[in-house]
Amino acid sequence: MTEGKKSSKSSQKLLALNPSEDAEFQKKVQQVKKKESRPASTLKPGVVYVGHLPQTLAEPQLEAYFSQFGKVNRLRLSRSKKTGRGKGYAFVEFDCDEVATIVAETMNNYLMGERLIKCEVVPPEKVHEKLFVGSRKMFSKPKRPAVTRYNRDHDPEQMKTLTGRLLRKENKLRKRLADKGIDYDFPGFAAQVPAKKAQPSADTSVCSEDTTPVCTPSVLEKRRSMKVDDDDDEVIIKMQPISDNSEDDEDCEDTVEEKESEDEE
Repeated sequence: MTEGKKSSKSSQKLLALNPSEDAEFQKKVQQVKKKESRPASTLKPGVVYVGHLPQTLAEPQLEAYFSQFGKVNRLRLSRSKKTGRGKGYAFVEFDCDEVATIVAETMNNYLMGERLIKCEVVPPEKVHEKLFVGSRKMFSKPKRPAVTRYNRDHDPEQMKTLTGRLLRKENKLRKRLADKGIDYDFPGFAAQVPAKKAQPSADTSVCSEDTTPVCTPSVLEKRRSMKVDDDDDEVIIKMQPISDNSEDDEDCEDTVEEKESEDEE
C-alpha cells in the first residue's frame, strides 16, 4: 500500500495554468526540485555587514530580528573595549549565502530606530578567519570604563607622566606638519603647561614686588662688592666709602654737645 501511494505521488505532474507557459513553468519546477534535493553540506554560509545601527540594539535583539529571514549561525556586534558601547555596525552569518543576498537587498536603507541602516554582502575571500571569535560569549561591561578612569584624581607623578605623553604626541604632530610643508601654528598643550621659574642669578634683583626683576647700577655694585674667601672660610664684606656728609654730621654733634655744656654751666 505504501509503495502504491509513493508511486502515485511521484506520478503526479504539476501543470501551469496557462498551457502556453507550461514549458517555462516545468523548468522552474525542475530548478526548485534540484535545490530541495541538494544536501545540506553543500550550502555555503553568507556574511552580511550591517551598519549605521541604533545604539539601543544589542546582540539578542539583532539575532531575533534577522532570524526571521533564515537561520543565523553567528552574529558579532562590534563594541568599544573602553566604554562597552556599540560602535554601530555588526556582522551576521547566515546558513545560506542566498539568504544573505536577500537580506542585504531587503534591509539596505531600511528605517530602523530613526536611522537608515546599511547592508551589504561580504565576499567570502574578505571574511577574516577571526571575525567571529568570541561571538558566542556573553558581553560584560568593563569594570573601569575610560571616562571614570581618565577623570579620576591623579597624583603629581601621574600628572607629570600624562603631561609628558601629551607633549610628545604634540611634538610629533608638529613635525609631521612641518615635513609636509604645512605652516600651521597652534597653542596646543604646551601653552597650558606652566613655564618653569628661572632661578635668580647674582646679577639680578628679585627684591622688587613687580613681576619683572629690577636691576639698577647701585644694586649690582652692592652684589659685586660681596666676596667670599674660601681658604679662610671667612666672609669679607667691602663697605661703601663714607660720604662727605658724615663730616658735617660730626660737626653738628660737636656743636650740640657744646651747647648742652654751656646750658649746664
